Amino acid sequence: SDGKVKTFAGGAVAGSKDGKKGEAQLQEPSGVATDRNKQPLVAYIADTGNHRIRKVVESGVVTTFAGSDKGDKDGNGTQAQFNDPTGLAVDGDSNVYVADRGNHRIRKITKEGKVSTLAGSSEGYKDGEGTEAQFNGPTGLAVDSKGNVYVADTNNHRIRKITKEG
Repeated sequence: SDGKVKTFAGGAVAGSKDGKKGEAQLQEPSGVATDRNKQPLVAYIADTGNHRIRKVVESGVVTTFAGSDKGDKDGNGTQAQFNDPTGLAVDGDSNVYVADRGNHRIRKITKEGKVSTLAGSSEGYKDGEGTEAQFNGPTGLAVDSKGNVYVADTNNHRIRKITKEG
């Protein structure tokens, strides 16, 4: 509110390291979303170059919330894999949605850290339910108060809507 810029997480050296504020290392972070349901504040970062979703608590401690190596795998926390995650959004139930750009999917992470594919399957353009749908390089996300997810389907030049039911 005072117009001052401060580093919240990460430092001048690119890498993949959990830690406090400037000790933590990120690689090409491209998306950030806060969970308004949690006090104190919790932020999530799409650590694109490391194929991970990082969690930052208000004190500045950065941890890996989900993801490990580049790939496409659902699972719990660091057992899951992403391919260039970009955009993030958090819903009213503290679920985190991820635009998994390189896998052409929208992923959902529960507050417990379980990663699943909400929608998308392979590169292309197709409306459909869940994994019947196709995206092409999704990058941005937003969630409305009803739990609908809006997707910037970048390479298809469209904004897509995923209902709460998929």
